[in-house]
Amino acid sequence: MNPLLINAAELLRRPGSERRFNLEPHIADLGIVDPRFDPDATVEVSLRLESLTDGLVVDGQISAPWADSCRRCLAPAAGAVVSDVGELYQQVITDPDAFEIVGDQIDLGAMIREHILLDAPVAPLCRPDCAGLCPTCGIDLNVSTCDCVAADVDPRWEALSQLKGNLPEQ
Repeated sequence: MNPLLINAAELLRRPGSERRFNLEPHIADLGIVDPRFDPDATVEVSLRLESLTDGLVVDGQISAPWADSCRRCLAPAAGAVVSDVGELYQQVITDPDAFEIVGDQIDLGAMIREHILLDAPVAPLCRPDCAGLCPTCGIDLNVSTCDCVAADVDPRWEALSQLKGNLPEQ
């Protein structure tokens, strides 16, 4: 039995009614094949389903752990994808972004998978102030410093360097 397949017949008969679900599927149960996600990791899903006259509104939160390499220094980086959910399910699709209700049942798997994959970091950082690697010698600038001399700036980029000096610090 698919734990992500929810029978919505009772909700659909009574517009305005709602149900809450707390689910903990594994990444593998969602069909996610992505090196950032451990297939045995548990996804925390907390959802509220509310019935409308033409479908269901599903809102709540999804949280899934991820692990990857830092884009600047290549050290391990990890965290959790936390997605706020606000989706529409309809029997007769009138909204192009809605998910389909098939036979009074909704499959939460596709929606959960979509949120996790779209909200996962594409270029993660081990920490926000990661200094990265020296482009000359390759030393990790988070751990130590090097004596490498900065490369000369191509004169064609000099105008952009001057503009950068006018920007406020972040």
